[in-house]
Amino acid sequence: MSLTAFDADRPPEQPRRRGGGRRRRRRGLGEVGMGDGSREGAVVEDVEIERSGEYDSYYGRPVVKAPPWKAPIAAYLFLGGVAGGSALLAFGAQTTGRPLLRRNTRLVALGAIGLGTVALIEDLGRPERFLNMMRTVKVTSPMSLGTWVVGGFGSLSGVLGAVEVDRLAGERLPLGTLRPLLHAAEGPASVGQAVLAPLLASYTGALLGNTVVPTWEAGRGHLPALFASSASLAAGGAAMVTTPAKEAGPARLLAVAGVAGDVVSMHRMKESMHPLEREPLETGAPGQLLVWAERLAVVGGIGALLGRRSRALSVASGAALLTASALTRFGVLHAGLESVKDPRRVIEPQKARLAARRAAGITDDSITTVG
Repeated sequence: MSLTAFDADRPPEQPRRRGGGRRRRRRGLGEVGMGDGSREGAVVEDVEIERSGEYDSYYGRPVVKAPPWKAPIAAYLFLGGVAGGSALLAFGAQTTGRPLLRRNTRLVALGAIGLGTVALIEDLGRPERFLNMMRTVKVTSPMSLGTWVVGGFGSLSGVLGAVEVDRLAGERLPLGTLRPLLHAAEGPASVGQAVLAPLLASYTGALLGNTVVPTWEAGRGHLPALFASSASLAAGGAAMVTTPAKEAGPARLLAVAGVAGDVVSMHRMKESMHPLEREPLETGAPGQLLVWAERLAVVGGIGALLGRRSRALSVASGAALLTASALTRFGVLHAGLESVKDPRRVIEPQKARLAARRAAGITDDSITTVG
């Protein structure tokens, strides 16, 4: 029998009785239980959903079930952002004649997407599940589209990474007749990687917002922009760590732009939320992670502006930016998982939105007429 992470949410089953030859009494429609199966009956006892301003749910379970995502998914969210942002930097470095920045950012993109894919497969449990998601293409599904983006981006990054490694080795790798083909594919692969990079950096925000988890769903209009900004500052930080300051100018500009976008997107997202939906982002462990993420992002952005001539300051600022991006992804992930634990965060915002629609005169749709 196959077991999943959700099997623990099933209510306990009562042991079956062996009645011998005795006939069982049929239960009426108002009694608890399904009787002998010949008629319908109440499945659960009557439950009071609201008690003195507090909410309860069947069997003491949350109203919304949280996805069984843990640390590997947070790592994947972070590494995908680093890979996407680094690919954009690599394309810019190629077009502006910065070979060292181009090489470093391409290798960072390859390493990040490789590690991120490993983290994703680790969370899935079995490698074949990743391949199963590629059996179809559904452009309206962030998960389906994201799987193909990851696969395509990883393949193109492999081609560009092989080109850079071959150059580092003085073109002495045993490639034979494949070398001309590999180097001829560099241009198209670079363009393709740059096209997929923004999607890779932001689609995970759309993926989280496409769930029914209260905090993520409430932030669905801002999460893609937040994740794209976080990816920009992370990629800029990685380039500042790996590349000399004199050639890392575009990386510093991308990092500063990413910091501004990150701070603005986070604050705008919070302002658009109901107080109960916003609460997990500002309290507990997720709140602390996001507070430190903003602090490190601002410090790293200031360091990026001031570290044009100091290699040590550039490296320290880059490390702060990378840490800030990681904390943002972990904080948002755990805030969403925390938000499902209190039924009020599901019910109260829905009641507030319903009241707002009725106050606006919207009373002829399925949302306002039910109940």
